[in-house]
Amino acid sequence: MASNASAGFVSTLATNKDRFRKTLISDQVYELLRQAVVEGDLAPNDRVVESEIARRLGVSQAPVREAVKQLAREGLLMHIPRRGHFVVEISSKDAEYARQVREPLERLAARLAAENLTEEHLEELDGLVERMRAAAADNDVSSFRDADIEFHTTVGRISGNPFLARMWEVLEPNLRALRAISDPLFEGDRQAMADEHGRLVNLLRAGDPDRAADAFADHAAGRGPVPDARAAKKPRRSTAAKKG
Repeated sequence: MASNASAGFVSTLATNKDRFRKTLISDQVYELLRQAVVEGDLAPNDRVVESEIARRLGVSQAPVREAVKQLAREGLLMHIPRRGHFVVEISSKDAEYARQVREPLERLAARLAAENLTEEHLEELDGLVERMRAAAADNDVSSFRDADIEFHTTVGRISGNPFLARMWEVLEPNLRALRAISDPLFEGDRQAMADEHGRLVNLLRAGDPDRAADAFADHAAGRGPVPDARAAKKPRRSTAAKKG
């Protein structure tokens, strides 16, 4: 955990040391570590050393160990026997595989949700969109991602199909790890992304299952209307190279 990429995380530990002395619980440590992974203070392949984290926070190792186990269960950390826990490294191919699974789930969830919506459901979804807008305004990537994930989890619940909701529960931790939901490296307009979720809610509100299903599927597959600036930065092969 000594790489340059994790220097910000070491600083975060020092800043939060006093806050944890009196009120330490494993959930608080979990939130701190999880935020460090989501925001990139802990980079892929960084080793998460429980004893070092505990020492820097001035606490025992027990709550740190519990937090690390939880992150491993969610797929954000991986355990290598006799070496310890490391932040997962995700390839673009892995993310694409995850989206392939996510797309049909989102399509079905939206179709069923459009048929089962109540005013209470709409208020809940509208509230999550507002949370996304507020997080985007504050440039709070972690809160934005939480609201984004909760939005799609809620649509799955509204669908009324308990098997679909359970499948999402299995997939969601992996999507967190794969950054396939609310990618923290996203270089687009997060306010526009929040507005896109507002558009999805309005499609559900309109009660058209087909249009809602198509829109959610496009969103899940990354075919939505909010561009990511990283796509424009990818090098293009020359015409000659393509012909060769």
